[in-house]
Amino acid sequence: MPDTVIEPTHAFRRHGILFVVSAPSGAGKSTLLNSLRQTPDFVYSVSCTTRSPRPGEMEGEDYFFLSKADFESRIAAGDFIEHAHVHGNYYGTLRETVLRNLEEGVDVLIDIDVQGALHIREDGGAIGSALADIFIMPPSLEELRRRLVKRGTETAEQIETRLANAATEMEAWHAYKYTIISGSIEEDLLKFRAIMRAERYLSRRLIRV
Repeated sequence: MPDTVIEPTHAFRRHGILFVVSAPSGAGKSTLLNSLRQTPDFVYSVSCTTRSPRPGEMEGEDYFFLSKADFESRIAAGDFIEHAHVHGNYYGTLRETVLRNLEEGVDVLIDIDVQGALHIREDGGAIGSALADIFIMPPSLEELRRRLVKRGTETAEQIETRLANAATEMEAWHAYKYTIISGSIEEDLLKFRAIMRAERYLSRRLIRV
């Protein structure tokens, strides 16, 4: 009887995933992301900005602080996967840093608004194939109002402005691959990690080596 031939097990490695998270102010995104940043599951993408550092902010940890001229030259060179001009300052996400981590199989986490997420979707290529975008949706505007009031960091007028902006942003939920209806931080973490596990098991993210 001939010997049984056992084929060698194939080895695989995985492309990194670009997790893009958006939410209206007060929806629980910051709390969720702060919890996720305590684990080694991701590299947190550090944005560039032309604004001055605030007390306690550190170069390379909170932001990369660039001059306006340097930022604009990088825009012209196509160095950003997204950028915006907000309240007189530029903000943007560097392409090279994101792509390097993705190519090494490292997942990247980006906290960005709906306009920034739209620009990332439009980028296509390696960025588009790595993308898993997630919208954190408050259960209702009334619940969002309650959370903003409880936070106690804005005036009544500022809260109304944030609610008006939130109503507009919430209309963008259907453009995202995933939507998490925010509950407790524990519930939101469980939902996010379920998405994270599903994305990591996608066959198309595997490379046979």
